[in-house]
Amino acid sequence: MIRFYFHPTPNPMKVALLLEETGLPYTVVPVDTRKGQQHAAAFLAINPNGKLPAIVDEEGPGGAPARVFDSSAILLYLAEKTGRFLGRAEDRPEMLSWLFFIASGLGPFSGQAVHFQLMAPEKPAYAVNRYRREAERHYAILEERLTGRPFLLGDDYTILDMSAWGWIERAHAVLPGSDTPLDAYPNIARWHAAVSARPAVARARLVGTDHAFKQEMDEETRRALFPSNYPAA
Repeated sequence: MIRFYFHPTPNPMKVALLLEETGLPYTVVPVDTRKGQQHAAAFLAINPNGKLPAIVDEEGPGGAPARVFDSSAILLYLAEKTGRFLGRAEDRPEMLSWLFFIASGLGPFSGQAVHFQLMAPEKPAYAVNRYRREAERHYAILEERLTGRPFLLGDDYTILDMSAWGWIERAHAVLPGSDTPLDAYPNIARWHAAVSARPAVARARLVGTDHAFKQEMDEETRRALFPSNYPAA
């Protein structure tokens, strides 16, 4: 059994999708980041970085429990555990390159674009422009990559598509100002529609919906989500 520490945000959603695709047995452990539950000692013992997602695999290597944190590490770990969604062996260099492109580029710049455009109490023009343009640049790279390819690795649907899907699902927040932000990226739009049509996506979107996560963006939430903005007491 896998314990899946979850909050309904892009990175945990990637893992939810892979778990649903593989059919691995798992149980959801809600962690309400707007209440600061990610900073509890019990969770920090699983992920010292205090971020979601994380998993504990009760049947890890050698049969011992294994913790894994960071969405890309979890995707790679579970794909290797099941031997699925990794593409062909000869494509592994490309797979790793694009997985880390998403992990170090698309994800962080998308997250910062959301933060400065929608969440920051002050919205400095330089930061808003910087992260919006970088998000658009990463979208343009994906758009080019998907030219003539059904999926990011080629013909095979892999963890690359699940990883990118988690963020492209939030394109309306990354690129606000349009009800149809993917119109400028027809290849991404076509790819996103194909991935979203998979039955596992519908199941992944239901993960955690039986839990009432906090929605308010109040002072408690700001301190929980952005603790480095506040001096230590």
